[in-house]
Amino acid sequence: MAGKKVVVGMSGGVDSSVAAYLLKQQGYEVIGATMQIWQDGDRQEEEENGGCCGLSAVDDARRVAQELDIPYYVMNFKKEFQCKVIDYFVDEYLTGRTPNPCIACNRYVKWEAMLKRCLEIGADYIATGHYARIARMPGGRFAVRNSVTAKKDQTYALYNLTQEQLAHTLMPVGAYTKEEIRQIAKEAGLPVAHKPDSQEICFIPDHDYAAYIERQAGERVPGAGNFVTKDGQVLGRHLGITHYTVGQRKGLNLAMGRPVFITQIRPETDEVVIGEAQDVFGDTLYCNKINYMGMADLPKPREVLAKIRYAHGGAACMIEQVAEDVIKCTFKEPVRAITPGQAVVFYEDGYVLGGGNIIGTEAVY
Repeated sequence: MAGKKVVVGMSGGVDSSVAAYLLKQQGYEVIGATMQIWQDGDRQEEEENGGCCGLSAVDDARRVAQELDIPYYVMNFKKEFQCKVIDYFVDEYLTGRTPNPCIACNRYVKWEAMLKRCLEIGADYIATGHYARIARMPGGRFAVRNSVTAKKDQTYALYNLTQEQLAHTLMPVGAYTKEEIRQIAKEAGLPVAHKPDSQEICFIPDHDYAAYIERQAGERVPGAGNFVTKDGQVLGRHLGITHYTVGQRKGLNLAMGRPVFITQIRPETDEVVIGEAQDVFGDTLYCNKINYMGMADLPKPREVLAKIRYAHGGAACMIEQVAEDVIKCTFKEPVRAITPGQAVVFYEDGYVLGGGNIIGTEAVY
């Protein structure tokens, strides 16, 4: 749109690079920006491993900006990332929950902090390379809408954005498949056209969550405890609750003679509960910290499609508000591994209605 200024969050990958290209083609005044989030003590690791906002990402994003002939900046958000993402991630694991740091980063760093700064410098919008679309609902509310490709859809991690944030956001990549995005990048001569996608959590490139938490939390990390059955029978010893998550089967080192699974983590006693495959399934969950998006509230029970993790395909459920800031979700069929700390996101006709943080399977509020 001629005359409108947009700051594109550039990760150095093909998706955000093509987002910048597409918006320039559409007539926007485009500025590229990469968030500097790596902490001082991690600088060598970042140089070696990269990550979505590491030093190698900056180099790639700068080369793309030069190719597109757009201004490019690195914006420092180290403080916000430490507080809103790293500290949150560590604290959740210490209390027996399994967080999704990308959701926190999206809401509080990529949008809240970055959008605020971009608006202050005169931008009208920020844009990202997410596989999602933004739509205006009949009632006037903004909502995130599924991308055209279910395989890459990233709406789950965006459910927590506010109406104000959505009103100032563009997501041009959501109208294309990944293959189409790579082809656009190739035809545009972008140097990252064939760059592999980043799969890991950006601040833990070696995937060793427990070791990272131990470095961050130090003496606060809980020590070894007991593997127990639901009724308290001790089965063995575990390494510490930060090593485990609900639904996990591998790495338990229990000689049970059959596959067993983690069904619950009890931080108050440092116990990890073990059960059979069927014990991992449940049909009810409770969530709080609700963010309403496509709907303004929940005055009566409503049937929706709900996703309980990023890779979950979604399942039909009935949602109803049972307390202030608490929603009960009752699934038509049992779902696997309802995990406290993860998000549950509600969809209707491909639009995000809202979502919340999973408390658990019991009414504790």
